[in-house]
Amino acid sequence: QVQLVESGGGLVQAGGSLRLSCAASGRTFSIYTMGWFRQAPGKEREFVAAITWSGVIIPYADSVKGRFTISRDSAKNTVYLQMNSLKPEDTAVYYCTADQRGNYGDSAQWRSWGQGTQVTVSS
Repeated sequence: QVQLVESGGGLVQAGGSLRLSCAASGRTFSIYTMGWFRQAPGKEREFVAAITWSGVIIPYADSVKGRFTISRDSAKNTVYLQMNSLKPEDTAVYYCTADQRGNYGDSAQWRSWGQGTQVTVSS
């Protein structure tokens, strides 16, 4: 079992930036890919970004392409999500996830989840 702990969320004005971090512990040797999803109130959880431990970046969601960047530090078992040019519609709880076994965009294909971190973008 992999434990994931997110940090870095908060309140920011539109146009601002935040960097989310996700630290993995436990059976980290089993991790192949890590990713980020987000869920806004009343909406389904949606894929944002993912990266394999070999550094291959899965195509970003169209809604964040060009503004968000995913990266990882393998030595620290940590994945980051740099979010720039934030918009009010980016407001959501952001979840870190790991151990994907199927379609990257399907949240049901990911086995481990963090508790989530709130990102609020004010207009």
